[in-house]
Amino acid sequence: MKKSIAIGSDIGGSHITCAAIDLVSGRILRDTISEREVNNQAPAKDIIAVWADALKGSIEKVPSENIKGIGFAMPGPFDYVKGICYIKGVAKYENLYGINVQEAIAEALKAPDDFLIRFMNDASSFAVGEAWAGSATNERKSLSITLGTGFGSAFISDRIPIVDGPLVPKIGCVYHLPYRDGIADDYFSTRGLLGRYKNITGKELKGVKELAELASSDQVVMDLFTDFGDNLALFLSPWLKGFEAEILVIGGNISHAYNLFGGVFENRLKKENCTSRVALSKLKEDAALMGSAYLLDDGFWKSVQHALPLM
Repeated sequence: MKKSIAIGSDIGGSHITCAAIDLVSGRILRDTISEREVNNQAPAKDIIAVWADALKGSIEKVPSENIKGIGFAMPGPFDYVKGICYIKGVAKYENLYGINVQEAIAEALKAPDDFLIRFMNDASSFAVGEAWAGSATNERKSLSITLGTGFGSAFISDRIPIVDGPLVPKIGCVYHLPYRDGIADDYFSTRGLLGRYKNITGKELKGVKELAELASSDQVVMDLFTDFGDNLALFLSPWLKGFEAEILVIGGNISHAYNLFGGVFENRLKKENCTSRVALSKLKEDAALMGSAYLLDDGFWKSVQHALPLM
């Protein structure tokens, strides 16, 4: 029997979500979804134990003979080829530094030797998921971005992340590019939006949802979203045009407030002669799960090999 099920897993800053995904139909088996809260400051062995427990929650609901392996959507820095974590200098998962996560998970699951465990950058996983089964399914070239805690992005051609060459920035993403007095990630993120609100008003808010709720009655907030949309379009349009992206897919928490900046954003793209179609993420939180599971597709795995070391 050909193994046709992959376990997709999305590693968030304080949680893990897993699910079994049918590689033939591109469908998440909803009754296999398994989630756990994770203390990202815990010792490495405790983090691995929670991840393994979540994975078991999905694995146990599928006949083992049908499961091909596990794909991880993993934040970096990370060696996506060897499965070694190099996260350092940020307030999450630092105790995993130098740990071979691939070996640790295999041991915790008591996985057989032929059980595959593969990794890809989380933003790339989101973009691949959208290209495989989401908003970019019918397009050859796409740019997918996530506007949230950070500014994630990935350029995709024929479902493969493009991480080098003249048409994309270094490492195939835009968060690190210089912008104003910092980098793009400082501006096009939750941190950037809330930080600018605090600079203007002196008030601290918990998140973008709280900020968006003020927009109807607070011109300062509305102006912030207008400025965000206008500048995001100015920043992205040269890359969209240079890459000849047919579609831009937008996800992340800030995308839930698209009604507050989307009109300005799309108008500015048109003024910049950018013809890329714009769509909100169809898969939302499922996109990274789908993209990580797609690592178990043999054709995709062969094609993505060259990109993994550069992510």
